[in-house]
Parts: sequence; structure tokens; C-alpha cells
Amino acid sequence: MEYRYLGKSGLRVPVLSFGAGTFGGSGPLFSHWGTSDVTEARRLVDICLEAGINLFDTADNYSDGASEEVLGEAIKGRRDTLLLSTKMSLPVGEGPNEAGSSRARLIGGVESALKRLGTDYIDILQLHAFDAFTPVEEVLSTLDQLVRDGKVRYVGVSNFAGWQIMKSLAVAEKYGWPRYVANQVYYSLVGRDYEWDLMPLGADQGLGAMIWSPLGWGRLTGLIRRDSPIPEGSRLHETANFGPPVDDDYLYTVVDALDQVAEEAGKTVPQVALNWLLQRPTVSSVIIGARNETQLRDNLGAVGWALTGDQIAQLDAASATNAPYPHFPYRRQEGFARLDPPMI
Repeated sequence: MEYRYLGKSGLRVPVLSFGAGTFGGSGPLFSHWGTSDVTEARRLVDICLEAGINLFDTADNYSDGASEEVLGEAIKGRRDTLLLSTKMSLPVGEGPNEAGSSRARLIGGVESALKRLGTDYIDILQLHAFDAFTPVEEVLSTLDQLVRDGKVRYVGVSNFAGWQIMKSLAVAEKYGWPRYVANQVYYSLVGRDYEWDLMPLGADQGLGAMIWSPLGWGRLTGLIRRDSPIPEGSRLHETANFGPPVDDDYLYTVVDALDQVAEEAGKTVPQVALNWLLQRPTVSSVIIGARNETQLRDNLGAVGWALTGDQIAQLDAASATNAPYPHFPYRRQEGFARLDPPMI
């Protein structure tokens, strides 16, 4: 397993990490992701650790906290051998203080997460969404206190816009509070919006990308094919509306290219899609999820090799989309490109 620094920090993380959203699944979304109980979760954790995956990601709103509880049970007796990442800010109830990033929400949320995880510290705490109602100074001063108290070691964000991250970083620098070092983002061969603003921001400001849904919300599993119905066992039947939309023609063009590269490389479609992400700038870790051991072991085959330059170019071409303003002139016009050459 390869390890990379998480952004501009001294923390090294595996290039593949495990997303525990499949643990204890319940409700209209997470029940279709997976329903691993403690016994199955412990087996998946065993396989991860054997392969060198020592970073496990969850969130307090995954199955109303059940994901954290099952993960906590699955890692009992080996906490010091691994890294825990969790997220909070999204609603966990209907109460007036059960959503957001206020001091009350973060302090209470961390205490609850520590109990569910069975630990006394969180390695990486990420804000799951930007809270426009709470002053950035309140958010960051609270995170600073949590770090000083030893309950949190590193902080990051997820699903933030570029300006929201930059405003937060500016305030953190002004007061000497912890800077965000992780940005958990949606990025895949059928979802490349991360590249326009957030990737250059991450490179400039030292935020390591932790990639969620690297297989395009289940569309790049190798089961989705042109002129074929979605397989009966696919979770897309129930969860497609929860995730990022993808145009069908675009999806099939990308899948066709993945099929060709996978056959040439002797790999599976998911392995190729994951390996492509590992070649992208700013990516620190790609979060893989698995409902069972078979899926997990297949995903583990994404490391230990690399796509060729020609194969990457083929996938890039198939998945390319038109840049939105103000980015398109920098991609199309020589004068603009001289000022800001693309990262990739």
C-alpha cells in the first residue's frame, strides 16, 4: 500500500481508505448502501488492515450514528493501529441545535461520536457541509479548542465551495487556528467538476483530497452497460436520486472507454476507474466502500500498478466535459492558457 501526506500536514494516509457508510445501514439511503453488522464489519476491517488500509471514514449522520457504533465495535482492541475520520454538520435530528457547525453542535457532536466510536480522540474531523448561519470565527475557534483538548488531531471539510474554504483558511491564519488539511470531495470519471476550482485551490493551499463515491455513485462498477437495463441488484434503483446526476450518453461513452482499457490492462472496470483517480493531482486518498468481501478485494486490486500515459489519455478524452465560465477561455485560448496552464 502506498501512503501519501494528507495535504500540507505531517499525517500520512493510505491511497485507499475504507468508507464505513455500509456499516449498520438503515433508512431510505443507507440501507441500500449496505447493512454490515459487527461480525461482517470486523472481517472487512481485518482485510483492510492486512492490505495496509488503516484509515476508516464515517459520519455521525450515517444511519443515525449506527455506522460509527458498528465501526467502533469492529476496531476494538486495535485503535492505536489505525486512523479514524468522521464528519458532522448535517442534521442528526429535528432539534434546533442538531444541525450545523455551532459551538454547541460541534462540542456535543464530538462527545457523542467519541462514545459511539469507543475512542477518546478523532484523527480527522471534517465538517460535512458549510453552515452559512454560524460565523466562521465561532466554527474555527471551536475546532481549535477541540484540537487543544486532544479530542481532534486534524480538521478538514467536505462539500464546501471554493470561497467558503478560502474564507475559512484566511480566518484560521489570522488567529493562528488549525487550518483545514483535508477536503473530502466527489470526484470520478463521470464527475470531474472538482478539477475546475477545488483542485487548484487544494494544490495552492495544501488541502489533500479524500475522494468519496469514486465509482460515480455506483455507475462504474462494471455492471452498467449501453443498451442494457440497470442490473436487478444495483443500488441505483433506489439511490440514484440521492446522488450526483449523470447523463446516460456521457456515462456509456466513459464505460466503453473503461471496458477497452480494462481489457488491455487485464484489470476490472472498478480497478481502472480507481487507479485513474490515484494519478490525479492533490488526491491523498480514495475512499472505497464495500458491501461484502468480494467487492472489497476487487477494489484492493486498484493499487500496485499504474495506467499507462496512453490509457490515461483515452480515459481523459472519453470523460472530458466543457469547462464552465470563467474556466473555458483558459482551456481554449492561447493567451489565457499562458497565464494559467491546466494542472492536468
